Amino acid sequence: MGNQRDEIEVEKRDQEPAQDSSHAPGFKLVGYSRFVRTNPKSDRFPVHRFHHIEFWCTDAINAASRFSWALGMPLSARSDLSTGNQTHASYLIQSSNLRFLFTAPYSPSICTLQSPPNYDTATLPSFSATTAHRFSASHGLAVRAIAIQVHDATSAFHVSVAHGAKPSTPPVDLSGEATLAEVHLYGDVVLRYISFKNPNPNFQFLPGFEAMESYQPLDYGIRRLDHAVGNVADLAEAVAYVKGFTGFHEFAEFTAEDVGTTESGLNSMVLASNDEMVLLPMNEPVFGTKRKSQIQTYLEHNEGAGVQHLALTSEDIFWTLREMRRRSGVGGFEFMPSPPPTYYRNLKKRVGDVLTEEQMKECEDLGILVDRDEQGVLLQIFTKPVGDRPTIFIEIIQRIGCLVKDEEGKAYQKGGCGGFGKGNFSELFKSIEEYEKTLEVKKTVTPTSA
Repeated sequence: MGNQRDEIEVEKRDQEPAQDSSHAPGFKLVGYSRFVRTNPKSDRFPVHRFHHIEFWCTDAINAASRFSWALGMPLSARSDLSTGNQTHASYLIQSSNLRFLFTAPYSPSICTLQSPPNYDTATLPSFSATTAHRFSASHGLAVRAIAIQVHDATSAFHVSVAHGAKPSTPPVDLSGEATLAEVHLYGDVVLRYISFKNPNPNFQFLPGFEAMESYQPLDYGIRRLDHAVGNVADLAEAVAYVKGFTGFHEFAEFTAEDVGTTESGLNSMVLASNDEMVLLPMNEPVFGTKRKSQIQTYLEHNEGAGVQHLALTSEDIFWTLREMRRRSGVGGFEFMPSPPPTYYRNLKKRVGDVLTEEQMKECEDLGILVDRDEQGVLLQIFTKPVGDRPTIFIEIIQRIGCLVKDEEGKAYQKGGCGGFGKGNFSELFKSIEEYEKTLEVKKTVTPTSA
């Protein structure tokens, strides 16, 4: 099993200014307005789509149930004691092509009895109870794996390692029906490759998982993962590493001048697969601003690099937001404060040719941000952090426009249509800055003696 039991390497970052990525050799951010988008179709191996996101936590069923209720994603599969898995509990929630897996280790004494684990019953061969305990202690509720479906996981793994990827889990055959392999992405996050022997597999999610009936037929219109955003300490280093072993191309970039406020900012680069349906943006903090960059705050609370947020595509963002907001405060997710009314006064000039008066009014009522690029329109909104720490949060989006036809004549929407909300970053940053102010330590006044 190679080094599947790899020890956690927690990135300890101090607060000294990091090297500006724009000055790193071979890497220069030119900014949003000067960036020229090209697609060299440079993937090093065939990539199909995002397959799932795996969270590691300390209580999988409760985490899965909360996300299920908050996002309208029914519980659909499990691997736990009831299925013969004595190493970890894993629960899958799913809505169309979006899959979130929540995994937690069983007690150390139980897991020790399974060392080395019985990989015929421990469903995820890359799982390590020791690593999972340390992961949760270091990061809290956090993403462990970004899984992408590839044509051949074995080939993808070996090609990646040959081009500089740090191996985590060598290819493992799953009951002769699927293959799983992993390489390190950034921090303690792994990029997981999944491939299937048959186009229509006869199992639920992955071999070893059993279907489970949801208590409620939840559906709020969320359909797939659009992009997964990582926060890193050094953008140049992270981009060079990921781009090097995947072959992904640069899709978009932003500098502090593009997206910052007078108080804080970031630098960002988006990497994309050939069809631009697997999008991996990465951010780094900037220094010398009035307030600490939100990215630096994340790195400190997460104890290193990790997934900052997951952007989920809705087929009808108004429906999705109405359902989600009904559950805010009653087990669902809370949202960042809405922009001021002045934000919506110019909306007609910006997108009046795409959105109706009624839709623009609903954007204001629901707190939805609106942006556009040369291709299409983006509707987006952000939750507050979904755990105790000011780290991971969720973005809900809907892209409008950019419809093209594939080789078979079927219409589909181009990846990244409408951009990534460059015009909204300032409003988002202001919102986060105000939210962070509520988390700052309150100083108590010690009464002096008379």
